[in-house]
Amino acid sequence: MTKSTVDIDVDVLVVGAGVTGIEQLHRALEAGFSAQLLEAGDGVGGVWYWNRYPGARLDSESYTYGYLFSEELFKGWEWQERFAGQPENERYFNYAVDKLNLRPHIRFGARVTAAEFDESSATWLVRASDGTELRTRFLVSATGVLSIPVFPNIPGRNDFRGVQHHTGLWPDEPVDFRGKRVAVIGTGSSGVQVIPAVADEVASLTVYQRSPNWCTPLGNEPIGAQQQAELKAGFEQMRETLDESVSGFLHQLQETNTFDVPAEERRAFYEKMWTSPGFSKVISHYADTMNDPAANADWCTFMAEKIREIVKDPDTAEKLIPRDHGWAGKRPPFVTGYFEVYNDPKVSLVDLRDTPITRVTESGIETTDGLREFDIIVWASGFDFGTGALNRMGIRGRGGLALEEYWADGPHTFAGVMAHGFPNFFFPAGPHGAAGNNPRYGGDQVQFVDELIRFARDHEYTAIEVPLEIEDAWNRMVAEMSVYSSFGDHSYFYGTNIEGKPKAFLLNPAGRPKLREALGEVLESKYQGFLG
Repeated sequence: MTKSTVDIDVDVLVVGAGVTGIEQLHRALEAGFSAQLLEAGDGVGGVWYWNRYPGARLDSESYTYGYLFSEELFKGWEWQERFAGQPENERYFNYAVDKLNLRPHIRFGARVTAAEFDESSATWLVRASDGTELRTRFLVSATGVLSIPVFPNIPGRNDFRGVQHHTGLWPDEPVDFRGKRVAVIGTGSSGVQVIPAVADEVASLTVYQRSPNWCTPLGNEPIGAQQQAELKAGFEQMRETLDESVSGFLHQLQETNTFDVPAEERRAFYEKMWTSPGFSKVISHYADTMNDPAANADWCTFMAEKIREIVKDPDTAEKLIPRDHGWAGKRPPFVTGYFEVYNDPKVSLVDLRDTPITRVTESGIETTDGLREFDIIVWASGFDFGTGALNRMGIRGRGGLALEEYWADGPHTFAGVMAHGFPNFFFPAGPHGAAGNNPRYGGDQVQFVDELIRFARDHEYTAIEVPLEIEDAWNRMVAEMSVYSSFGDHSYFYGTNIEGKPKAFLLNPAGRPKLREALGEVLESKYQGFLG
């Protein structure tokens, strides 16, 4: 099909300077494309630029989270902790951008507000908040799944005269918590990090909890000189292991089932799991923990006992024990000193199921139990997961089709990277990708996009679009397999934390193997049906 020719500004336009966008920009330039990246913020790092709240930290091992496509890049950086904090993560992405000489190709302070596909030329016209207007052949939205912070629908939020910030929109300048009366709203992954991080500084700390999570110790530690040397020497083996890993972690799968061992031995194993680092508690647990309700309940009973041991006040301890889901029924947060903080007399817990918030006032927060006054409110109230950023970019495909309309009942994708009706548009690390260590499966998608656009260029194709039947097959798989996921529909992986958002599973329940299988089949077919 012959397309009319128009002048384009760049071959590839990437949106978002997080872990995925940086790699996509690098690959495009390495392939000889002209490429540019638009970033809404004033620096690189994505979530590690925006989420600079106290206590913000990785729960994937640092060295498995960073880039693995370059041995030189890997060996040129030494992670200081097993689970790096926000400042180190931000420094790392600045290091990567400068080492790869990407900064000249990045425009900061440019939030995309509209992107329209021109069928006559098979190009995208993209507009940004700073007045930027660019025409590109290929548009890649690497905006991530956790980039749109949300606030609960509580009256009076703008009336508060003190300081208030969302964890996902934290200011560049440090917030002074010393001697302040502080409220933290939310006990998800962000809330349980910030609470112990500020507790020692404040005059008082009140935690508003809607529902507790199964929190377990993170197990962070510094990385010493010997381990640094081992990591560098073992780079190739580690990369190979991570490339083959179902979850993108180094943790090894357990073959033993829960009730195949006696109770005393099981108890000792649970103790080991409790103190094991990060996601090893999910991946290296008994093989049936995620799919046998009795096995899951046994582990939950152990964790509940741990909470009761740590938290001295019995009433508070019971409020911190989840009742609405089992282990990994929601994304499990990993913590440092979280439960211990409730033994501090200046820390109190408000259960919003018993006493809901009625409004925010000029001086504080009012619940059905009365008013508490504060100097600072921290909103740890989560994100519009998966589709939030993509649905707010003004994406218009064939015939002016709005992406948010096409996804009105939930995302329709192929492999979490393309959507029918939106040619030459890609969204690696978006909804339906996989689950686990995000940069690892996101890297699979980045590589797929890179190889696809190279093939189209080298064979003089101007338009790339996933066939509807292939997209439909992927979405049927997501719907059919989601019933086997450990995540319940109360998890934000279903979008149910957002008022009015359609309930739809936003992950790929078959995981990374299915993702790589689907991408591989398209590659082997030489993109049959995708190119025009």
